[in-house]
Amino acid sequence: MTDRPDLTNLPSYRQPRRSVFSARRIALMASVVAGLGIAVHGFSPSTSPSELFSSPAHAQVNNEVRKVERPIGFADIVERVKPSVISVKVNIKEKTASNDDGDDAQSPFQPGSPMERFFRRFGGPDGVPGLKGGGRGRVVQGQGSGFFISADGFAVTNNHVVDGADKVEVTTDDGKTYTAKVIGTDQRTDLALIKVEGSSNFPFAKLADGKPRIGDWVLAVGNPFGLGGTVTAGIVSASGRDIGNGPYDDFIQIDAPVNKGNSGGPAFDTNGEVMGVNTAIYSPSGGSVGIAFSIPASTVKSVVAQLKDKGSVSRGWIGVQIQPVTSDIADSLGMKKAEGALVAEPQANGPAAKAGIESGDVITSVNGESVKDARELARTIGGLAPGATVKLNVLHKGQDKVVNLTLGQLPNTVEAKADTDKDSGKSASKGTDVPKLGMTVAPADSVAGAGKDGVVVTEVDPKSAAAERGFKEGDVILEVGGKSVSTAGDVRDAINMARTDNKNSVLMRVKSGGQSRFVAVPIAKG
Repeated sequence: MTDRPDLTNLPSYRQPRRSVFSARRIALMASVVAGLGIAVHGFSPSTSPSELFSSPAHAQVNNEVRKVERPIGFADIVERVKPSVISVKVNIKEKTASNDDGDDAQSPFQPGSPMERFFRRFGGPDGVPGLKGGGRGRVVQGQGSGFFISADGFAVTNNHVVDGADKVEVTTDDGKTYTAKVIGTDQRTDLALIKVEGSSNFPFAKLADGKPRIGDWVLAVGNPFGLGGTVTAGIVSASGRDIGNGPYDDFIQIDAPVNKGNSGGPAFDTNGEVMGVNTAIYSPSGGSVGIAFSIPASTVKSVVAQLKDKGSVSRGWIGVQIQPVTSDIADSLGMKKAEGALVAEPQANGPAAKAGIESGDVITSVNGESVKDARELARTIGGLAPGATVKLNVLHKGQDKVVNLTLGQLPNTVEAKADTDKDSGKSASKGTDVPKLGMTVAPADSVAGAGKDGVVVTEVDPKSAAAERGFKEGDVILEVGGKSVSTAGDVRDAINMARTDNKNSVLMRVKSGGQSRFVAVPIAKG
């Protein structure tokens, strides 16, 4: 029997196996490519890789991918809103230098407050105090930003930009310059309304109706460093910010870069509406660090409406000095939640005093709307018209009661504070120690300048609970636990009563620097 030759090593037998393997390998590669979003039609083993990746189908899909991956910009929004933004330039005559450095600008804000520091640094384009020029009898200049709110030339900017200005000029986005007239200003919210003459067809921005959400995009447009229309972007970082400027603080915090010269400029949302007016920044370094503050559009609307109508803002007033209800204060008053506004002292002959509201009362709602804290009460009352009747829900000595009163008008002037620190304590005796509080007190009528009521703090242990709560020599304690005190014995008795009632703290009404406040002081057991 003749042996058959081994044909498996011949080329004709090996080639088909290689062809099948190559086809499988190319098919596998094609399936991977198809999985990446590339459609392959009419594929055959003879199709080369170069043909595969240059197919019309691949090119079409690749273009679609590029469109999706392209970052979404703000150019369309900016193109629409930027023409409404203006640069504001002011001239102020007859400034008198107060020192050799020319630090002569009169800030409209509380000394030492963040807004006052901002004004000193950023009120104008050329350094401290934000005004160019200075010196006795010279003309100084300042710059800021603003934006039109109507086609006939009404525009919004900051009060501190135009305050005291003898001449106001604005430059529009197309480079035209106009003279502007100050219609009215409001120092408490740092807003101003100006009127630009020369046209009845100015491009203007709309104030937003809703509140921005934290995380929303925001575009800041203004005149930083006098450069003219500049756009920066960021997000809303926080809302309801209190920066210590006053009782109406309710700022939107944004991280869009804002620098000096941006004051009064708008902060736009992605609908192209103004969510706020840029007014201040926090900056340890002097430049933008991503913390800027804007006045909410809702506040701008209400203030501008009054400025346009009568050139000033009238606010409701009940005549009380208020403070927040802390958890310690809530505990000492037997409240379940630390909410509402604590009345530290009603002003004599004010609406609240006439209606029977007393020190130690907690205002919990206005016209049925709950009051979260003292700032919310101030904003709510300030937003009402003088002469309006309001219904207040008040916690009075542990009992709920309803008080109806007619609002007065908030005075425009700030009353001088009594300087009780000047002489109080100088002629006081050492006083009597109040155990477990770390301070000594003496009857007020025994200390010159302290008045007749309460007890004067004559010494405070720096490591004591009293020191931690801010007590200092010369403070006058008027009440402890809701009871008037005139001796150290009265203070001890009130503390012992609070301890007997198993309270963790005792509430004291303290007068310091002419202002009254309540302080909850923790008491030791036993």
